[in-house]
Amino acid sequence: MKQDMIVILDLGSTENTVIARQIRDLGVYSEIHPHDITVEELHALPNVKGIILNGGENRVVDGNAVDVDPAIYTCGYPVMAIDHPTAQCEMLTELPKEDVLKEYLFDVCKAQANWNMKNFIADQIDAVRSQVGDRKVLLALSGGVDSSVVAALLLKAIGDQLVCVHVNHGLMRKHESESVVEVFKNQLHANLIYVDATERFLGKLENVADPEQKRKIIGGEFIRVFEEEARKLDGIDFLGQGTIYPDIIESGTKTAKMVKSHHNVGGLPEDLQFELVEPLKQLFKDEVRACGVELGLPADMVYRQPFPGPGLGVRCLGAITRDRLEAVRESDAILREEFAKAGLDKKVWQYFTVVPDFKSVGMRNHARCFEYMVIIRAINTIDAMTASIETVDWSVLQKITDRILAEVANVNRVCYDMSPKPPATIEFE
Repeated sequence: MKQDMIVILDLGSTENTVIARQIRDLGVYSEIHPHDITVEELHALPNVKGIILNGGENRVVDGNAVDVDPAIYTCGYPVMAIDHPTAQCEMLTELPKEDVLKEYLFDVCKAQANWNMKNFIADQIDAVRSQVGDRKVLLALSGGVDSSVVAALLLKAIGDQLVCVHVNHGLMRKHESESVVEVFKNQLHANLIYVDATERFLGKLENVADPEQKRKIIGGEFIRVFEEEARKLDGIDFLGQGTIYPDIIESGTKTAKMVKSHHNVGGLPEDLQFELVEPLKQLFKDEVRACGVELGLPADMVYRQPFPGPGLGVRCLGAITRDRLEAVRESDAILREEFAKAGLDKKVWQYFTVVPDFKSVGMRNHARCFEYMVIIRAINTIDAMTASIETVDWSVLQKITDRILAEVANVNRVCYDMSPKPPATIEFE
């Protein structure tokens, strides 16, 4: 990386990403690192211009307050502390205002405002070419924003050395796999292999209720499928992935508790047969979209609905059953269709349905019934680290409810989730 960097050391704050985004918005690259990073590890990072110590409510671990190596203060970088008492550097008791942050970045640290998508893409193309050489990369292409942007970037970097694999694990949205094949194979002419592994995945997930176990099974099985496809090809040494920065942050640091493991971070098997290529792992979600625009991807692809790697597997709550999986798929299709009609598809960042693994009593055809519930979730966010609830017009919700109750089998109740992130997460599992 050629851009200047500010390193944020995690001392238990819940607002590390807020500061990181403030710095990036000012045109300077920033990264979050564990509090116990060594001076040697700091010096090994490229173009570090300054360090921010960020304390907070999670600073106490196992009864002890965590702190940085004292040598950090004298290792040659300007240090700013936020809510972290020390006599060895400037200390602020609240998040820095823009003018204070600008003064620190540009006057104290002498950083250059050279963080932008054009420079990022150029850096990543160089990095990918250096890593891959003349060998081939196998890319997991779900058709979501992250994998689509990775595909575009890798095509720009290595061209036909990229082999894309789309795995239908049976947990896709309605007509999702057909759309992926149409866009990437028929329109973009990517080297695309389609694998229908529905029965394989659903068999592995039978009677598995724990969310973390489901994610790890799905992530591990993905890798196995790719390994099998790779054995059919020559010279596949690398696996491309759409890992982004929130995936890494939410999978846990030494001072932060894990929110959840992501299928492309915590779910990888220990005997992985590929070297990973993850060109987006430094980007927040909105930066991924900006990267896609800079790469020339069409707007409907760049701004399409986010979709988790485990797919509907984490929206069919608890142990997956085929009837509830179908209820999730059909109700999600209705929601997306009605949001598009109402113009909410351009306004709301993410919206989807989930079906819990319990039933409630109701009435159908003048008789008592015992059927499932559909929960609608619609949220807005910039970086996927915090999220607010979208206020949807009552008439729109009523129409969606009427359609779900009339068209989706085994469903007698529809609810709307009002929980922001935090304390909730975006997904239910």
